[in-house]
Amino acid sequence: MAAEDERHLRERLSRLRGLPLLRGTRLSGDAQRLQKQLDRIEEPEPTDQEIWRSVDLARHSERPYTLDYVERLFEDFVELHGDRARAEDPALVAGIGRFRGRTVAVMGTQKGRDIHERTKRNFGMTHPEGYRKAMRVMEIAERHQFPIISLIDTPGAYPGVAAEQHGQGGAIARSQALMARLGVPIVACVIGEGSSGGAVAIGLADRVLMQENAIYVVISPEGCAAILWRDAGEREKAAAAFRPDAVHCLELGIIDAIVPEPEGGAHTDYDAAAQLLATSLEASLHEIERIAGNDLRRRRRDRYRALGVFSEAVTEPQRA
Repeated sequence: MAAEDERHLRERLSRLRGLPLLRGTRLSGDAQRLQKQLDRIEEPEPTDQEIWRSVDLARHSERPYTLDYVERLFEDFVELHGDRARAEDPALVAGIGRFRGRTVAVMGTQKGRDIHERTKRNFGMTHPEGYRKAMRVMEIAERHQFPIISLIDTPGAYPGVAAEQHGQGGAIARSQALMARLGVPIVACVIGEGSSGGAVAIGLADRVLMQENAIYVVISPEGCAAILWRDAGEREKAAAAFRPDAVHCLELGIIDAIVPEPEGGAHTDYDAAAQLLATSLEASLHEIERIAGNDLRRRRRDRYRALGVFSEAVTEPQRA
């Protein structure tokens, strides 16, 4: 990180600490996030190769998917099917279960293991029917005051003609709008690929986590390379440019915490990966479950309105 960036972070942190803060307020959360960024300044920046390694591990065919974590973390899980309007979408799993003594609503994208399951689940690319199913479960959670846990692992929302005809863009927008209105705690975790609208549709949360080797992107490295260099083969160059790994997402304030994985990646030990994820989910829920619904909504909206804020510096042209 450049010296100018470090100075800017320290100035912001100093201003925040100078305010009369109450523990748990949005401002104190901002101060903690800035402190995490400063703590990482002394750590070596991930190299381009390390960034691409995260992309590879996020896409690993043996990486645990949503149902692998559901099996290990949630008791008495009951999956709900259908959007009560048109169809069932197996690319998105949603239901009700128990997590460490509390009833929760769970939703997440599911890619599939073999070619038959991947075809059935559309490689984890959700149709509008899947997002409407997720919204149905969100409304149940709101009605009964259940916290929501969202597990994200998708290459993106399905871009096919049929999905567009059925209102893909509108479904993604309505899902985000509903999550912004909910008065229950929401914790989301990117457990693999968090790509494009398919990720943000179920990712508008009070706490956003990322597993250590997950990625969170607005476009795939291949798609970015095809646009910028007319060559998808430049994917590693694109990934190095927009840095989708967990370390850089934390520095940018897009996520709140990184969930550690077993050595070598989550695919090496499903049970250990699940326990590490459970610990982080429990800690996040404990932070926010006592906050009143109106405060949750306000803080959630403030959080997302603050993303992408930047400042411009105008410099005078040098005279010859």
